[in-house]
Amino acid sequence: MPTVSFHELTVYQVAEQVCDLVWEIVSGWSNLAKDTVGKQLIRSSDSVGANIAEGTGRGSYADNKRFIRIARGSFYETKHWLRRAFKRKLLTAEQTETLQPLVARLGPLIDGYLRSVGKSRPTDGPDSDE
Repeated sequence: MPTVSFHELTVYQVAEQVCDLVWEIVSGWSNLAKDTVGKQLIRSSDSVGANIAEGTGRGSYADNKRFIRIARGSFYETKHWLRRAFKRKLLTAEQTETLQPLVARLGPLIDGYLRSVGKSRPTDGPDSDE
């Protein structure tokens, strides 16, 4: 299995941007919002990058793919909690405008990374030339 450092992957870098932004946003919420939506949102968004990182360290394509699938599940959970936060008016227009393009980009990157694992030339998604 080729060794690519997880932090060099575009998919990981975008996941990191999302979870860092989520942390920054949630830290300003009321206690009720933090304890309900906020903690879940932070955990799910942190889990995307954590599972990508763990998968790269597992040493086999099969294990890596399994952890990428878990990351994809955490990504969908993050989207759920972002929808709840938006519906409950916890996100400002500016925060939504900042998050939307990152979230829109992350899904295809995860799918592209999953498709690429185990192929002869490792990539991290459709925009791997970045």
